[in-house]
Amino acid sequence: MIAGERESLPWVVIDGAGRPIPSVSSYLLDRVLGDVSPLTCRSYAYDLLRWFRVLWAVDTGWEQATESEAAVLVGWLRSASNPQRKRHRQGGYPAGTVNPNTGKQTLRPGYAPTTIAHNLSVVHGFYAFHLHYGRGPMINPVPENRARRASLAHRAPDGVRSQFRRGRLRPKVPARQPKAIPDQQWNEMFAQLRCGRDRALFACYISSGARASELLGVQLGDIDWTKGQLWVISKGTRERQPVPVSPEALAYLAAYLEEAGLPEPGQVIWRTRRGEVRALTYWAARRIIQRAVEKLELNWTLHDLRHTAARRMARDPKLTLVEVQSILRHAHITTTALYTTVGLDDLIDKLAEHYSRPPQPTGWTQKYATDDIEAVFGAGK
Repeated sequence: MIAGERESLPWVVIDGAGRPIPSVSSYLLDRVLGDVSPLTCRSYAYDLLRWFRVLWAVDTGWEQATESEAAVLVGWLRSASNPQRKRHRQGGYPAGTVNPNTGKQTLRPGYAPTTIAHNLSVVHGFYAFHLHYGRGPMINPVPENRARRASLAHRAPDGVRSQFRRGRLRPKVPARQPKAIPDQQWNEMFAQLRCGRDRALFACYISSGARASELLGVQLGDIDWTKGQLWVISKGTRERQPVPVSPEALAYLAAYLEEAGLPEPGQVIWRTRRGEVRALTYWAARRIIQRAVEKLELNWTLHDLRHTAARRMARDPKLTLVEVQSILRHAHITTTALYTTVGLDDLIDKLAEHYSRPPQPTGWTQKYATDDIEAVFGAGK
């Protein structure tokens, strides 16, 4: 897969001879015309590249693909090792294990169920697109879950969502449980940051709840010092929207700009510190937090900073859930509600008090007569 030469097709999937695959290019072009972001186009291209590698391995043309080839794809993704999981430091916790300091599981060595489900959805959409124009097989290789489609169609917003079984070949996707960084570990991580740029960047992350790519695109004109907010290009809508930042984060930001100097017009404020001055990339920002957590033997990631900000806001009694949804720019309030769930880590003190108290005898409300209770539950209850 290579980067495209035109804006209407930012990514191109090529075959073994280095030639673009026309069927994939036409589908990606249709997705871009449907206003998907370049990152979404990149994700679709990788999914289709995996699909075509399976077709090449079994010597089957994409027009002759059946459900059998889709089953081969799922079987391969379930058993193959993900090359992204091989990038871990020597002596670190093995893939799939739980870090005892954070309680967070490291990524498993293979492909995640969400990746497999997304890959199947992209392949299904690829064949649905070509079937619309009379190309490809008459039956989509990826089975369609009609029960799911029926449950999502014509449903009242406040109605109860009907239950349905998973479609064939679809993996069981566990419910997402975002984890937030405890305050003590956050303070230890922040103390590991080595320069004013890193402290300003992470203070903005933890107070705004902005996504990593959004905050890295902030320019000097996007800072509103008076209102205490930054303007970012939202990942979902790609619109310019404000996000709040704390006074402490603005103080770190002002100190960083005074130290590094103001950027040129049209340039982002987050820049490299060595060599030629360039914009700070996502991979460089990720490496900053990796250096900090490796010293403390933790496994928090850059996106966990957004989870931490969301958890702090959702549990503030002065902020309503709708207000937190507006700050985080979630499309659905059910996504924001995930940060209000209570885990065992939040109940340590209450459980300690519970175990220290003697067992309480069973009590009955006064409106029940003693004779009635003995008749139903027996004497001595």
